[in-house]
Amino acid sequence: MKILVADDDRVLTHLIHARLRALGWTVTVAHDAMQALMFAMRIVPDAILLDIDMPGGTGVEAIRKLKVSTKTSQIPIVVLTGSIDPGEESRIRALGAEGFMMKPPDIDALHALLTELAEPAKA
Repeated sequence: MKILVADDDRVLTHLIHARLRALGWTVTVAHDAMQALMFAMRIVPDAILLDIDMPGGTGVEAIRKLKVSTKTSQIPIVVLTGSIDPGEESRIRALGAEGFMMKPPDIDALHALLTELAEPAKA
């Protein structure tokens, strides 16, 4: 499975990258929103992990662009956030994100969620 991880926290992306690669997945890392959009268009991953607050544009803007492109509209997006705003999850899901996890994510829960979201997309 191909995963795009987009987050400006290099320690977190390194951890996620290492753990998901150990599970046999192909992982690409982007450190800003523009880079994430370029990588998504180029590699067309099976799922995207997307920080909501990044340089180069917000995760919200990235979700909007990903969901209107015919090339990327069906890719499941899991938003990673450090925010505890109670209304944020519903706002993010309304934009089209299929998952929502607090940072740092539990890797086992993240693996299960990505597997669940990406498998139907491949069918």
